Amino acid sequence: MEVTRTELLPGVHLTAVQTKKFKSSVLGMQFLSPLAQETAALNALLPAVLRRGTVAHPDMERLSAALDELYGGTLEPTVRKKGETQCVGFVGSFLDDAYTLDGSAVLEPAAALLGELVLEPYTRDGAFCPDYTRQERENLVNRIRAQINDKRQYAQLRVVAEMCAGEPFGVDKLGDEASASAITPQALWEHYQKLLRTAPVEFYYCGSAPFERVEGAVRAIARRLPQGERTPVPHPVKGSAPAQPRRVEEALDVTQGKLAMGFRTGADAWDEDYPALTLVNAVYGGTTTSKLFMNVRERLSLCYYASSGLMKYKDVMLVSSGVEFDKVGQAQDEILAQLKNCQEGQFSDDELEWARRSVVSTLMTTLDAQSRLEDYWLGQSAAGLTEAPDELAERVEHTTREQVTAAARKLTLDTVYFLKGKE
Repeated sequence: MEVTRTELLPGVHLTAVQTKKFKSSVLGMQFLSPLAQETAALNALLPAVLRRGTVAHPDMERLSAALDELYGGTLEPTVRKKGETQCVGFVGSFLDDAYTLDGSAVLEPAAALLGELVLEPYTRDGAFCPDYTRQERENLVNRIRAQINDKRQYAQLRVVAEMCAGEPFGVDKLGDEASASAITPQALWEHYQKLLRTAPVEFYYCGSAPFERVEGAVRAIARRLPQGERTPVPHPVKGSAPAQPRRVEEALDVTQGKLAMGFRTGADAWDEDYPALTLVNAVYGGTTTSKLFMNVRERLSLCYYASSGLMKYKDVMLVSSGVEFDKVGQAQDEILAQLKNCQEGQFSDDELEWARRSVVSTLMTTLDAQSRLEDYWLGQSAAGLTEAPDELAERVEHTTREQVTAAARKLTLDTVYFLKGKE
């Protein structure tokens, strides 16, 4: 597996992964935009509207027919949050050229269709089609409203919003309902024109085609982008926890409490001690052999579930747990007690090695899944990082107990969010 990264134009890059491991190839194009309340919903809506039709294929039926001709390929709109960067665009999956029946090329026509989606949208009266905009706007509003239905995920969204209020990271990748509801075809069109001119662009390819062919196929799209200054998205600024943790409670019609706790880590993917932080997370709550799982959930039965997770491109770690309403205090105390154990180095050699094996295995299996590989490299590209999964795994392998303990000591509780039942 060979990874090549090149700049096609100022602010326009291609990351190509040459491999014969898969029978399909992946082709993607993403616009990178700083997360902001004013533009999040506009960005989130844009790829869905673009996917509705082009000049040559003005509806989804004809677009689907064009994809069917490419051995049943797919081109799906995506909206992702990588640190404080919002990434919007398309990811396509196509039969790899090595497996076509007659040796015909799929890469070039697939790239041409991707370029058509992004640069030749179906319009009416000089703006996006009103019907398409209205329908996709309603879908976006419904997606935003539906976030509350998954209470575990909702609690995590809420603790991030409270913890990072005033920081770009506190903005949801879909934007807010009020902003989404107010989007007009003309406003979306004007935003689209600005994005085309000013947003950094990331192309991605994974498949068996030689780099020269891939570069030629995506350069044909890149050269049609309007000229403008594409300013790199800035790195997130590290936050600092308040002297006393923020505490937020919300009451909804739930039968199980959701306790979400946000910690400042003092480190992120740009820092040398990031590998140690991944091991802290695994020892603490990131695996089924972690302290939260084995003690808070299994031994003490204080939670239905208890786990931790890192935000790779932001100095944030979240603990998520489901608790009985009357056990929330006990659960919180024990969650913090287990963190203290990590900070004092009170974990066995076996616990550390189980954590190490889990982190390394997760990184290495990224190489075996095209969707995870694409997502990994998008994050790295948005962050301006070039470390491959296996290279990060190698650093994890050589991380010491002392480094893990030192990284754990940087963790500071910032915000506690509790979703309780109505009285």
